[in-house]
Amino acid sequence: MPIPGTPSRAELVEHLVKTRIAGDVATPRENNLLHYRKLANGERNWWLGLELGDRWTDEQDVLAVMAERVGVNDDPEYRYGQDTIDPELTVDGLNRLAARLRKAAEGRQRVLFATGHPGGLLDVHRATAAALRTAGCEIVVIPDGLQTDEGYVMQFADVAVLEHGATLWHTHSGEPMKAILGGLEREGRPQPDLVVADHGWAGYAAQVGLDSVGYADCNDPALFLAESEGTLQVAVPLDDHVLSPRYYDPMTAYLLAEAGLA
Repeated sequence: MPIPGTPSRAELVEHLVKTRIAGDVATPRENNLLHYRKLANGERNWWLGLELGDRWTDEQDVLAVMAERVGVNDDPEYRYGQDTIDPELTVDGLNRLAARLRKAAEGRQRVLFATGHPGGLLDVHRATAAALRTAGCEIVVIPDGLQTDEGYVMQFADVAVLEHGATLWHTHSGEPMKAILGGLEREGRPQPDLVVADHGWAGYAAQVGLDSVGYADCNDPALFLAESEGTLQVAVPLDDHVLSPRYYDPMTAYLLAEAGLA
């Protein structure tokens, strides 16, 4: 069960490992390597809204970045079995994210929240949006009537999501974020000062030059490559869909405390 209150760094690390948000995660090594290969082969679903060109065509280069920034096993001959996310790197990422949230709060910036993984991260984003609103930020309200080939772009609890068939939809695509930003432009409204998201929502926003931060799993390398190149400001490594979304509550509490938003 989630630990109560706001954890210390050491307590959070222990919690992340116990709940498999980090440490020995559920994603197997073979799945990680398959996704690294697909990205390197130019399969755009794995580019998460980014334009990677021909800079990451060697999957070993992708693996090296993932070992450094996420903590997966760095041995290219290790091809099957358990893989890992270093919980210390997760907390380091949360600290970097907290610094950017603090800046947003101090500047009372316009912030847009979105998730392609609503089954895991919707409430993390919702709680962060609520804290920033209390601090005086404007939480961007998305235009009505937006849609992509996958479904409708909606907003629930201040978080943009993709809706398909009356359900919230898991998506890697950057098209929903493209629809939002285009809709804001058509209405003559300013673009966000900051995008807090994941998957293609974060990647597309970063690609078009917006300040973008987000969460990513060990089998979704694109955001970590973008962070390494300076396109994305922060990528926090974690398992983005664990047994219960309540397991993320201590992590969110730690993040908001570090940002001065608790």
